[in-house]
Amino acid sequence: MVTLPVRCVIFCPNPSKMALHMLQRCVCLSKCFSKSAMPRFTARRSLLSASYTDPKIWEDKDPDPRNLAELAALMDRTYERKLPVSSLTISRFVDNITSMEEIEQTVYYLYKFRHSPNCWYLRDWTIHSWIRQCLKYGARDKALYTLKNKVQFGIFPDEFTFNLLLDSFLKDKDFGGACSVVEEMMRQEAFDSPSTQILSLYALANYLSTNPELTWQDERNLGASLMIAGLKQQNSTGFSAQVVGHALLGKVEISQGIHAVFRDAPLTWVPGFISRALLVMEQVCDAAPHIKISKEGLDYLEGLLKDLSASHTPEEGGETPETVDEEDQLERMKVPEYSRRFKDLNGRLQALDRIDVRSLQALTSSLAEESLVAAEAQDVQRYQGAMKEWEEERRDLARREEEQREKAQQEWAARAAEKARQPLQKLSRH
Repeated sequence: MVTLPVRCVIFCPNPSKMALHMLQRCVCLSKCFSKSAMPRFTARRSLLSASYTDPKIWEDKDPDPRNLAELAALMDRTYERKLPVSSLTISRFVDNITSMEEIEQTVYYLYKFRHSPNCWYLRDWTIHSWIRQCLKYGARDKALYTLKNKVQFGIFPDEFTFNLLLDSFLKDKDFGGACSVVEEMMRQEAFDSPSTQILSLYALANYLSTNPELTWQDERNLGASLMIAGLKQQNSTGFSAQVVGHALLGKVEISQGIHAVFRDAPLTWVPGFISRALLVMEQVCDAAPHIKISKEGLDYLEGLLKDLSASHTPEEGGETPETVDEEDQLERMKVPEYSRRFKDLNGRLQALDRIDVRSLQALTSSLAEESLVAAEAQDVQRYQGAMKEWEEERRDLARREEEQREKAQQEWAARAAEKARQPLQKLSRH
């Protein structure tokens, strides 16, 4: 669920009681996810296979060695003359990085290119190469920085490239950094690949299991990521992620207002995220017998509804709007109804044996072990095809660049010859 902007003021007769309930909710979330089963992957093991992350395929492309100092001087002269730098020039610069210092320098030229007339022509292979170079030279923080500031640097990776960066965080068990990558995937709506969905859900579940202190913005981003990635997986893991995601978004909607939910996230502006969590429960009741919902997710939704029933005030530290949005008022009034619906649906799930005792963390670990290998094979095949297309496009650009250079040299030679003839013509007239 995504947190909505604080659009309404809700009366609370006992502010201290409200604060206590919100504190209890945070503690409940922490305890809920701390009970998750430990993942089955060892400390330094990458989730993705060695064949997936192996840079050999990329490094075996046709070499184009260049001197970075000369390329930098060329770009500086070009910008000083108010002319655009070609996409091939910035691509060559990125491909020839050999140190951390050159990574720092490249950040500057990526920024300059993004703010030039050619900003739309940063090639997919350049973005892929940039992420690979950052990982190669220990500059993962720079990759994440340019990714988060994509508007300033133009870094919009494909899903294979996203996976490489995400997996590097997971390998080091940096689940906070991994979730930052997943949030950027969510904003760019890059959840089409099954491998990306699995890695993202694994990262999100493991991050929640660390009992992080979450702001309402964090809850919105995590909720949106869980919900969108979960929608792509028609299994127990996917439905469980949807329940938790909608619950987080519903919490934000009730406490901050609907506008806070869909702002800066690809989400609907239609109110009712808690209602959608309940709808997921209904879908599981009618689904195949093997589809279940994690008890952990249901416990969180139940605790959230209890807290919301006790107090309907905005979170401490959130905006306090001068006017109350009518839709937000109506949604808050539905909380008692949502609580009744939850009890009924929870009873149905229990009667149908559709509640999975495993945590969301355990479910995502199991899904990764069962399905990631097959998903990898599809990605590697697509990547090899993309590599061929990139090389063809690169060669075509290089050919056109050479043709333009020859044409410019011919034109320059023709102008020089014309200038040389002019004095001779003047002498012949005299």
